[in-house]
Amino acid sequence: MNKPSLYTILSPELLHLYNIKNSVVVIIDVFRATSTIATALYNGAEKIIPVDSVEKCIAIGKQTPNSITAGERDGKIIEGLQFGNSPAEYPKNIIAGKTLVLTTTNGTKLLHMALNNGADEIITGSFPNLNAVCHFLSKQNKQVFLGCSAWKNRVNLEDTLFAGAIIHQIKKYFTIHCDSSLMAEQMYTHHKKDMYAFARLTTHWHRLSQYGLEKDLEYCVTENVADVLPLYKNGSLIAANN
Repeated sequence: MNKPSLYTILSPELLHLYNIKNSVVVIIDVFRATSTIATALYNGAEKIIPVDSVEKCIAIGKQTPNSITAGERDGKIIEGLQFGNSPAEYPKNIIAGKTLVLTTTNGTKLLHMALNNGADEIITGSFPNLNAVCHFLSKQNKQVFLGCSAWKNRVNLEDTLFAGAIIHQIKKYFTIHCDSSLMAEQMYTHHKKDMYAFARLTTHWHRLSQYGLEKDLEYCVTENVADVLPLYKNGSLIAANN
């Protein structure tokens, strides 16, 4: 039986080069959107509504009962929103049973780009929910695109590293003739034993650590601490049974 193909898209700026119709797209934004999404759902959020602008975030928050508005631009909480984009801000006592309306610099933008380009299914992935993502993808028998959110369209190491972690686990289920995927897996296998040290080299770590977010960033490269699958359905990300 022919195996489905798997590709890694290293930046939203490269999305137009791929035909993602009828495929599963994994949105990856390790520092910190997809880590926050997994954590909020794992801690009992009813759903997360990802939006691509601050104005939409505020408007939807006003219209949605029992909701929290959240987002960051350049690592800082946006004026007019209640919370930022730190996983630590969403323990059970804050987020359980609530709707999180979230806008971020890179991840929510890529999610909407994937939607507009005809993705069949969209999930979000991060190190905290690595196993849940891999389990889901291995069962789908569908073409998969690992979409790295990057940083303002510039390739980043942490999203590529996570794509490599997925590939390392599930490559036997796919045909992979994709140099960016091969590179990502090589990066992960080379650095998986010293993830914190490698992550500290990244541009994004240097940028966000200036805001005192080192513990956040360490959490974001810790595997399987929020074992839930965020699945995009009817405008929201929900915790799927995978």
